[in-house]
Amino acid sequence: MMKSTAPLLALAMTASSAFAGGPVVVEEEGQPEVVAESPRSGWIVPVVVGLVLICAIACGNDDEETGPPPPTPAP
Repeated sequence: MMKSTAPLLALAMTASSAFAGGPVVVEEEGQPEVVAESPRSGWIVPVVVGLVLICAIACGNDDEETGPPPPTPAP
């Protein structure tokens, strides 16, 4: 039994180093450059907000002020 244990132990120890592989080298890639173009519709939001404000001012308050109902005459 001792005759077969020593060669098996040696084989096991060499097999693990044989399949271990080499050092792992990680090369970082450069980050891609992202260039944002200016929006073509940058004028739409201010124009819409301006139109809403002009409409709100021009329309005004159309609510009639209502007071308490007149008192009913006593019979």
